[in-house]
Amino acid sequence: MDARVDHSEVRFLAHQEARLIVIGMLLPVFMSSLDNTILASALPTIGREFGDVHNLSWLITIYMLAATAIVPLYGKIADIRGRQFTLRIAICGYVAGSLVCALAPNMTVLILGRALHGLGGGGLASMGAVILGDVIAPKERGRYYAYFAIAYTTAGASGPALGGFLSDYVHWSAIFWLNVALGLTALVLTSRLLRRLPRHERPHRLDVISAALIVMASVSFMLSLNLGGKDFPWLSPPILLLFATALVVGAAFIWRLLTAPEPLIPIAILRDPTVRCCVTIHAFGWSSIAGLNIFLPMYLQNVVGLSPTNAGLSLMMLMIALNISAGTSGYFLGRMVRYKLLPICALTVSISATIALALWVDRLSLLGFEILLTLIGVGFGPAPGLAQVALQNSVERHQLGVSVGTMNFCRNLLGTMLIALFGAIVAGSASIGTGGAASGSWDVVLNPEAALAAEAFRRVFFLIAGTLTVALTAILLLEEKPLQTGVAPETK
Repeated sequence: MDARVDHSEVRFLAHQEARLIVIGMLLPVFMSSLDNTILASALPTIGREFGDVHNLSWLITIYMLAATAIVPLYGKIADIRGRQFTLRIAICGYVAGSLVCALAPNMTVLILGRALHGLGGGGLASMGAVILGDVIAPKERGRYYAYFAIAYTTAGASGPALGGFLSDYVHWSAIFWLNVALGLTALVLTSRLLRRLPRHERPHRLDVISAALIVMASVSFMLSLNLGGKDFPWLSPPILLLFATALVVGAAFIWRLLTAPEPLIPIAILRDPTVRCCVTIHAFGWSSIAGLNIFLPMYLQNVVGLSPTNAGLSLMMLMIALNISAGTSGYFLGRMVRYKLLPICALTVSISATIALALWVDRLSLLGFEILLTLIGVGFGPAPGLAQVALQNSVERHQLGVSVGTMNFCRNLLGTMLIALFGAIVAGSASIGTGGAASGSWDVVLNPEAALAAEAFRRVFFLIAGTLTVALTAILLLEEKPLQTGVAPETK
């Protein structure tokens, strides 16, 4: 099956109508990103209240796994029943999970609530991209996607500070009550603003078996990384059994994709080299930024010795630079014939800055650190918009849901695996988590424990530079096809 599409008869909404729909989707996109980071600062408080610190990591992991597995199913449901119906399911699941978490009497119920939370949250950001593809012509999507990128990165960057404030001055459950309020508001807004949304339903089958297999494989792999080297030796029978389980179940997942009547990840779509390149750009690019968002605060606290508040403030430049770059590049993307040139040059700058961060991890000044963050953010900004626009320019309109679902599934899955890997590397340093091993200021010789932590972060940052390089390679291989303009109705 050829995934390419003839856009000659495709009609899109006028600018005023499309803008209202895009505005209506900004809150769901913001909510999906906020939940990736808002709970991080509250984890110690939750652990103390429930007397369980060993299972805290599952509050993050189970959410990511549930959201990852459900994303392609949301894409299929969106293509079967329509975008607005699917978005309502996602928001209702998000609100229900938040209620369970807010009222949780123990850690077990909280973890189960986070799983339900992830099943709802997995549909929020992905539906935004699908709906954008329904109402905006590919040539104009770059600047509109920039709005989503700004909402996504702003929420992700502000999450730790907001979660810490609520945990310190209200109660950690206030985080989930806030989610309930945001979810109900989003339900009202989207119901009103998405009434003009075009409909392009097609029949599909839901591949729940593949979703279950990938969750099983992911849980086994992440358990092996979390337990190996700490609770059990790497070559001990429990760790080897977990790795073997991940390998066998992962192979079963691939077999299912190749044999299912309509698999979770559509092989026919992935046969298109443009789609493969776009998925690679999106997955490796955003996974790299997610890794920086999680491990840079740890680096600033364990190596530099900053407080959590100062560490969070020091990272603001990454968010600001990325937002400005995404917004500016999105505006120019549809107006450039050689639209790959800007993302290629910019991502090269981002990779170079990440390598410099790794090389100078133990001797950076505050000014040097902020300059590198700015270069990383500016350099990465154009890449996500390029991936989204090129993908939606290459698939049939009725396959937008499943295509975007595939892209977000790969991004979430790769991000989950890489963060687990980075965490295993960082956990190998004896000074990580001791909260005071570092020198406490910039431009000084690190003490032995902080120097050991710096070496662990050096390896992580080099790996992140490598994942960004994979994204750059995919951009170089991407076919630069003309962006379709579509046929828009006259604006009254």
